[in-house]
Amino acid sequence: MIGRPWRSAGAVPSASPGGGGRRPPLERSGWGRTGTYPAVAPGQVRPAVQVPPEPMPLIRSGRPLKEWTYAGIFAPDLMISAGRAQVGGVPQSFWAVWDRRRGVLETETLLVAARRVEVSDREMTVRSGPARLEVAFTPVGDPVEVVSPHGRSYIWTRKTPVRADGHLTLGMEVRPVSALGLLDQSAGYHARVTEWEWSAGVGTTVDGWPVVWNLVRGIHDAESMSERTVWVDGHAVEAPPVRFAADLDELWGDDGSLLCFEEEGARLQRIRLGLLSSDYVQPFGRFHGRLPGGVELSEHEPALGVMERHRARW
Repeated sequence: MIGRPWRSAGAVPSASPGGGGRRPPLERSGWGRTGTYPAVAPGQVRPAVQVPPEPMPLIRSGRPLKEWTYAGIFAPDLMISAGRAQVGGVPQSFWAVWDRRRGVLETETLLVAARRVEVSDREMTVRSGPARLEVAFTPVGDPVEVVSPHGRSYIWTRKTPVRADGHLTLGMEVRPVSALGLLDQSAGYHARVTEWEWSAGVGTTVDGWPVVWNLVRGIHDAESMSERTVWVDGHAVEAPPVRFAADLDELWGDDGSLLCFEEEGARLQRIRLGLLSSDYVQPFGRFHGRLPGGVELSEHEPALGVMERHRARW
């Protein structure tokens, strides 16, 4: 068990708008040049618990291991999310495509053929139903890793902003994919009942810098050493605590910031499997306003992403 949260942020090469060249901290220090991430920056010490890449026991402190890898990709013409999860070794997966051009949502949840969806730190593939998706990920920002106490045990996550490049086939139509997004790798021994609200998205600041965000309430949400992060041009800054509106149309930061959300389409899921249950909503849409931490979004470039509310009994 850990007594308090722990957070680490690495760094990766990042190009400034217009092709300029700030040399990022990782490259200056001499690590990260192979394109792989150090799990922990020099001088930092991991908590004395097992977290990836170490294998984690299926049960700890009477709680089953839950682990998932999720990716969201947010482009002006379409938004894509997909994930694989295991609860106590039982797999499930899903994929969703919100076609902004046609105003159509395609989605599927797989409990038996879960391997039709694969998500890793390098790529995402879907081969299920009408969908064929193949995209490769390139990290474009500091990966943020957090370990937090939760219930009787602990939980871990790593969030990384990425660029996704590849193609999507839906039916007979092939669409190119090239957009920013967020990769979420998480594992731990969550409390029996876990609830959270979450938002991830991408956009452009008023002064022209690319921005990616990850904001949450309910897990990894301590006042400091949280997973809340805003990446501007790939550089991670922890955001202040946030609150979500009941209908997920607004998000407030403790610093007085207001982020507004316009829902365009939503993925809904309700699962009942014996002692396990899950109620989940993830709307896709457009954002405007100011991110926690004071980053103002441009009104001239679309800021796109998701909101989410999840209540799980597992």
